[in-house]
Amino acid sequence: MGAMYARKFVEEGAKVAITDLNFEGAQKLADELGENAIALKLDVSSEENWVEVVAKTEETFGPINVLVNNAGIGIFKTLEELTVKDFELTFKVDELGVFLGMQKVLPSMKKAGVGSIVNISSVDGLVSAPTAIAYSASKHAVTGMTKGAATELGQYNIRVNSVHPGIIKTPMADQPDVEEYLKQLEQDIPLRRRAEVVEVSNLVVYLASDDSSYSTGAQFVVDGGMISDL
Repeated sequence: MGAMYARKFVEEGAKVAITDLNFEGAQKLADELGENAIALKLDVSSEENWVEVVAKTEETFGPINVLVNNAGIGIFKTLEELTVKDFELTFKVDELGVFLGMQKVLPSMKKAGVGSIVNISSVDGLVSAPTAIAYSASKHAVTGMTKGAATELGQYNIRVNSVHPGIIKTPMADQPDVEEYLKQLEQDIPLRRRAEVVEVSNLVVYLASDDSSYSTGAQFVVDGGMISDL
């Protein structure tokens, strides 16, 4: 979904630093988007790497006023099957990555005098499900960090919100081995369909923009009503 976010931001006239552990993929997208995009390699669990990425982005485009924390992994196992290694890896990417991103971009946003941080969580950051213990724990943490950061950073004109997607139509989700299962899940969604990636992207761009200038510390759910009765 991150690629679609980048495309939407560039369409809106933003200058974008595309970060990924897979630098080649990020560079390919940056080349496609042109002069308003750069690619940088980033391990979101590395404090040093975050410092480097922020510095390079400032050097290229000036102070940062938007951060989208999008990196995440999901390891879905039962409580008995889940290992400490599984839990620690999920924590490093889904939780520590968000913390470091917010912390390291803060001085740049203070220089800009304005900022919007959009943390991509999940409906599992508000509820949970079987086999989602590690994933749900990390996404609940993102919800908590979003609220806490919003209370701290409002004084600097920096807003912090989280986005909670439900089931999204992605190439990975369209694989034959999961397609039938997802079709069954759609029957429990009031809108009876999965979200298009662009529907999530539109919300992310809205939260980054001045159109949402009085929204902070909030959780924006984009799930077709899937958890509306919970």
